[in-house]
Amino acid sequence: MCVACDHTIHRSSHHFGWNRDFAPVLTAKSGSTIHFECSDSSAGQLDAQSTVQSVIDLDFGKINPVTGPVFVEGAAPGDVLKVMLRKFIPSGIGWTANIPGFGLLADQFREPALHIWTYDPATMAPALYGPGGKVPLKPFAGTIGLAMAEPGLHAIVPPRRVGGNMDIRDLAEGTTLYLPVEVEGALFSIGDTHAAQGDGEVCGTAIESRMDVEVTLEVIKGRPLASPRFTTPGPVTRHLDGAGYEVTTGIGPDLMTGAREALMRMIDLLSAEHGLAPVDAYMLCSVCADLRISEIVDMPNWVVSLYFPRIVLQ
Repeated sequence: MCVACDHTIHRSSHHFGWNRDFAPVLTAKSGSTIHFECSDSSAGQLDAQSTVQSVIDLDFGKINPVTGPVFVEGAAPGDVLKVMLRKFIPSGIGWTANIPGFGLLADQFREPALHIWTYDPATMAPALYGPGGKVPLKPFAGTIGLAMAEPGLHAIVPPRRVGGNMDIRDLAEGTTLYLPVEVEGALFSIGDTHAAQGDGEVCGTAIESRMDVEVTLEVIKGRPLASPRFTTPGPVTRHLDGAGYEVTTGIGPDLMTGAREALMRMIDLLSAEHGLAPVDAYMLCSVCADLRISEIVDMPNWVVSLYFPRIVLQ
């Protein structure tokens, strides 16, 4: 329990999707610090005892629960909600899955797969990947956002101009996120916590892990914002940089094709040089490898690179 927090919202107070008409579970003053109990993206359907059959049996109507919403006093359309991510309190258990039909290479990896992770929530030491490697951890919230002005229920999966399922690895401890307010009270919610992820989350899942999060919410009046922005407290890849990177590329006129080709070439490299099964290489890339646009001006071809941290395989 956070002794410095003004409120606690328990894990049972969650919802699926975004709706301006959802009743708030809490009304808080601007500047309040709130302890959110968050679920993993499966809403507890996958845990330490799960098997591949559990992936097959997933109820997708219960994906990505977010804790909330919080009505922040004074927030009005045209304002900004300043979200200060104070602390992540991890559980020590997580999972990564290949879910058929989902992911950058869904057409190539059609069979379900699952890896269960355990890690030390006190030290956050790198977590062992069974087929090979240890992944440095960096907890963050994958889904964090506000209600939209449009009425009705909106799906949780796509990211939106008011935030949502952005899966930005750098929304971690110490980061300050700014979100555009479109409804009275903002209606803030957070969930889908992760222990680690590569930029791109290429197989569709990271190290999905239940956590609690301490957040301070503050209203900034009269400063319109078109889409989310954030400020980090320092370097963002120090946990991965120590031994350099293996990098593969995709080059051509389409960025999505380039991203797929860079990823396919990295899977081939990890399989050939480190003995990983292709699906294990695919899932490992999802939790620690970063897709980057290396060049986008020398038409007609652009360069997409996939950076795989060598420290994982040492």
